[in-house]
Amino acid sequence: MSDILPLHLCQIAFKRTVRSKPINTEEESKILTRLRCGDEKAFAEVYHTYQNRIGHRLLRLLKSEILAEEVMQDIFLKVWENRTSIDPEQPFKSYLYRIAENRVIDLFRRAKKEQSILEEIIAGNTELYTHIEEALFKKEYASLLDRLIVQMPAQRKKIFIACKLEGKSYQEAADEFGIATTTVNDHLQKAMHYLKSKLVVNHDALMLLTVSLLLQ
Repeated sequence: MSDILPLHLCQIAFKRTVRSKPINTEEESKILTRLRCGDEKAFAEVYHTYQNRIGHRLLRLLKSEILAEEVMQDIFLKVWENRTSIDPEQPFKSYLYRIAENRVIDLFRRAKKEQSILEEIIAGNTELYTHIEEALFKKEYASLLDRLIVQMPAQRKKIFIACKLEGKSYQEAADEFGIATTTVNDHLQKAMHYLKSKLVVNHDALMLLTVSLLLQ
């Protein structure tokens, strides 16, 4: 049996809706045993069982159907290529989600070099931002946060420190720097966007945590 993925099985990823069919452990074990032997029908069964679960989580994380479809293809390509290493007695869901995490992290690392990918990932992705913001001010990321703050424009850096680190209100910061509260808000929004976009692709531990949380 060829190692080439039967693409006709994967290219329907976001073209038609196939309801995930729940299967019990014994049935799944038999399907995975057939998959190990290169059975394309077994591959299709696995694909149709998990495509919605994985697809919904990818869309939730990436907020891009194009990127989610790309990652979906990569995930099941990996399943097919490594089918002989699958253990039918182990939970396939855990195996599949590990692959999904790795594929998404690979995509985020590509985003370091390809700005278009980064913009597509972070545009409007409020859930991703929420997880990053929760981790942003933890002690273990203090030195990283300091390094990134230093790179901000002078005025933005002062406003960020005043409001986010010293706990001053928008009005207090506005009075201190002689600017409107709307200007304070604008600087803070731009500062947070900058920090989150940098952290999500440039800090592997935080990136792994974020991806893991959102793929659960």
